[in-house]
Amino acid sequence: MRPSSVSLLMATLLWPNSPTPWIMGILNVTPDSFSDGGLSSDPERAIGHSRRMIDEGAHIIDVGGESTRPGSLPVTPGEQIRRTIPVIASIRRLWDGPISIDTTSAVVAEAALRAGANWVNDISALRNDSLMIEVVASRGCPIVLMHMQGTPRSMQEQPAYGDVVADVKEYLVERAAFAERRGVARENIILDPGIGFGKTVEHNLELLRRLSEIVGAGYRVLIGTSRKSFIGRLTGAPVDQRLAGSIAAAVKAVEAGAGIVRVHDVGPTKQALVVAAALSAP
Repeated sequence: MRPSSVSLLMATLLWPNSPTPWIMGILNVTPDSFSDGGLSSDPERAIGHSRRMIDEGAHIIDVGGESTRPGSLPVTPGEQIRRTIPVIASIRRLWDGPISIDTTSAVVAEAALRAGANWVNDISALRNDSLMIEVVASRGCPIVLMHMQGTPRSMQEQPAYGDVVADVKEYLVERAAFAERRGVARENIILDPGIGFGKTVEHNLELLRRLSEIVGAGYRVLIGTSRKSFIGRLTGAPVDQRLAGSIAAAVKAVEAGAGIVRVHDVGPTKQALVVAAALSAP
């Protein structure tokens, strides 16, 4: 199978100036993720799910072997490798598009890149593992730097900010500057404000309302709102019934300048973004 989107080479060439948002499909190979824990923990099921997301138009597949839901505990690098590497290697055999490894561990990132991944998605923004920057810089791969207050275990206890947008932007710009100083090309840096990671419902809403301020920092911005708890708090919908709210947030984020949306439901999100783009066209 091959993607309908551009090849990996063309994706690399087009990435800095892509005029349309990219869709990152979420592939959790964990037993305990907040939304789909266990659904893709078996390698064969995970590969089948990745095929469906590719067929539906995903530009990137983001593979994670550690749940980062509120209250979750760390997973050892060895266990993350056991969960993710066979899946990444299998996806690479059937697809030549970008594959991301969702990890804060340099050892896991290096193993994933050797297996066929070519992006790193680090929710700690290079803070968890001092060796991660060396892996990313030496490989010349894109890196997602996310904002999180605290750790997944503690982040939702009592999140507090002065001005949440200004605070998150300052943090992300500092992390991006650090990455650039250590040899990461500016066009390979993607910023993620971390919706739901150490934020209240109002914090999340304010970040989405004023997302253009973070976009204004001059880096590509990724947004991940898919099925998150703030949608449930606003609507009363359980986690498996938050598609409409997830799409609404994704469309608003793209309108504010987000270049990538990280989602569970690739097909419906792509359809919504195509229609929204057509309605906004001259």
